[in-house]
Amino acid sequence: MRTNELTICIIEDDAHFRETFSDVMSLRGVKVAGAGSGAGGLAILGAQRPSVIVMDVRLPDTNGLDLCRRIRHMSDLKGVPVILISAASRYNDPRDRVEGLLAGAAAFLPKPITIEDLWAEICGVLKRPATEFA
Repeated sequence: MRTNELTICIIEDDAHFRETFSDVMSLRGVKVAGAGSGAGGLAILGAQRPSVIVMDVRLPDTNGLDLCRRIRHMSDLKGVPVILISAASRYNDPRDRVEGLLAGAAAFLPKPITIEDLWAEICGVLKRPATEFA
């Protein structure tokens, strides 16, 4: 997939990270739609089907693990990979990573994370078959 064909939905309450990520991706020709809450993310996902979803585990209105499970039950989004990210020390235990993967995430990454490392993970999950996420 060429970068100008990619669309990313980022659901992240850290506005600075979300905007920086969007700016860097736009320089690469990648379209990004961002939301600062789970409800905002669901609104975006109801209007468009992204190539990948990047989502914080700790959102102001919902838990990202629960939102990931909900997305996995949405027929239009079953094959869209979800990458979970979290800065909370509570989610640094390997069991939490397993919980994220069981919730349907393609990857679970700790913060702080660089845009380059996140981009590498996005590229990696997009190379995997969509049936792996359904």
